[in-house]
Amino acid sequence: MCGINGIISDTLSGAVKLKLVREMNTRLAHRGPDNDGAWEIDNLCFGHRRLSIIDLSADGNQPFFSNDKRYVIVYNGELYNYKELKLELQRAAQGSKNLPYFFKTGSDTEVIIAAYIRWGNKCLDYFNGMYAFAIYDASAKSVFIARDRLGVKPLYYYYGDDGFVFSSEIRPIIHSGIKKFQLNRDVVAEYAMYQTVLAPNTIIKGIKMLMPGHYMEYKDQKAEISKYYFIDKISKTSDELSYAETCTKVNELLSLSVQRRLVADVPFGAFLSGGIDSSAVVGLMSKVSTEKVQTFNVSFDESEFSESVYARLIAKKFNTQHHEIKVSPGDFLTQLPEALRAMDHPSGDGPNTYIVSKATKNAGVTMALSGIGGDELFAGYDVFKRMAELQKKSWLNALPQIARRTAGFMIQQKKSSVSGNKIAELLRQPKINFNSAYPLNRSLYTHKELLSLINNASPLKRIQEIVSEAPQIEDHLLSAVSVAEISTYLQNTLLRDADQMSMAVALEIREPFLDHHLIDFVLGVNDTYKYPHTPKKLLVDSLGDLLPGEIVNRPKMGFTLPWQYWLKNELKYFCEMNIIELENKNIFVEGSLKNLWKRFLGGDQTVVWSRIWHFVILNVWMEENKIN
Repeated sequence: MCGINGIISDTLSGAVKLKLVREMNTRLAHRGPDNDGAWEIDNLCFGHRRLSIIDLSADGNQPFFSNDKRYVIVYNGELYNYKELKLELQRAAQGSKNLPYFFKTGSDTEVIIAAYIRWGNKCLDYFNGMYAFAIYDASAKSVFIARDRLGVKPLYYYYGDDGFVFSSEIRPIIHSGIKKFQLNRDVVAEYAMYQTVLAPNTIIKGIKMLMPGHYMEYKDQKAEISKYYFIDKISKTSDELSYAETCTKVNELLSLSVQRRLVADVPFGAFLSGGIDSSAVVGLMSKVSTEKVQTFNVSFDESEFSESVYARLIAKKFNTQHHEIKVSPGDFLTQLPEALRAMDHPSGDGPNTYIVSKATKNAGVTMALSGIGGDELFAGYDVFKRMAELQKKSWLNALPQIARRTAGFMIQQKKSSVSGNKIAELLRQPKINFNSAYPLNRSLYTHKELLSLINNASPLKRIQEIVSEAPQIEDHLLSAVSVAEISTYLQNTLLRDADQMSMAVALEIREPFLDHHLIDFVLGVNDTYKYPHTPKKLLVDSLGDLLPGEIVNRPKMGFTLPWQYWLKNELKYFCEMNIIELENKNIFVEGSLKNLWKRFLGGDQTVVWSRIWHFVILNVWMEENKIN
């Protein structure tokens, strides 16, 4: 796990490029405290910061050269099947001119470069891991850049007349000196609506993300982007299995995924909230690990916010070396400024991840497994139930639109609430279906409400594109919701926050639920096996008696904190000053944010803390990064 940087420019001298890349490396020092490397040739310069996880020797430092020096790589991530691929690459390819590759290190980095030499861009079909990397071919004068299938590892880039710049984070590009960057006003409405910006766009104009499951080939100042992994192409082969056979297959794939992610040459552990997903990961780790599993739970004295009792139950069942890290609200608030400074791209949900990651890193581990992805894959969120129930109400489309509008108006009049406003907006849609309902389910505001904040707001274009690509297959509605969840909330909020906040303290997070073999199989399972009558039924049944009933049947909590109270008390002045500063930037309708803040302080039930906190974060981030 590391941080990578690069500049390709015909206008900048080699010395200037090297200087800029070294400065970019410095801005990624938190991602890679173990080594700092840079290399420059012709019109290109690569930079790398290393966090040593596999092969801790200096042989694995980067930029890394192939044996013949033709290829150079900078790489961020982990390749979980590198040992199997290494054996394959040490053999000559039967029936071809491909010769064995002679490895000089034990690193997965060298496996990637050898795989590219053997298979070219088809090497990505062989990889199982999380990665973002760039390979320079000195003979072809070209650069090959790729990102993992699910987007666990980020890759930002800027491509303009003054050059091509890429990085593991957005801030090194902003401050690279290649040009003066500004706020991307076209996506502010999207950020307001969803607490994030959906890739490939970012909050900065001109800086984009390489999409998950995509690669880029850059040559002669031209960049060509291709897609190699299609999460939206669902195979129904899973339907051919009985329910018992399906459960057995899920158990097999998840167990193998956990086992693959235990390869490391550093101390590691697992986040343990006590929920189904993290408990499943810990239970499976304990079955395959040769050492006692270390588990980490952040707990609170306030029982309403703490899941520690469930974490202790799992730790006892699997005899883990359990670390319960007590954090008081005061401790959290004290660390909040550094959490906000660590944020690479603004998000409404990042500080929680930072606090957990920092506590885990301080306890002595460099890598931790997480239950991220379980809810998205196994229908764990309420949005799955809501979309399934909506499917049964197709008769609504037979009603005259004026009748639906009237019903929506009456619902709003009876009780003004967030849910009531959303139902009313849904009833106003020309057609009520998956494509119109899903974006509204995930939004903080209705479109009508958003227009009071931002003139001519058009926040729905990108999410509607994503939702339209979700597979509309008979008996696979929940798979369509999974694809939408993975492509929106998971990739653009959860994974982005997990990466930027964990790497801020040099902690690597691995997510067993995001193994593409597991995802491809579960997406092919029909709704009758997954319908959420009970929490994540298919996952629970697949685990057999691994988890106790107290875990399976307990209420879903998540990592929650008393933000509603804090924003009105300890954080009141901080929030108010940032709201005022943001409004003065002339991005929002004059007086709209101040009015929103006033309604929040006055107890308006339609203005909960999450509808205003991300605006505070946006201003903090803009000030921190000097964005106009």
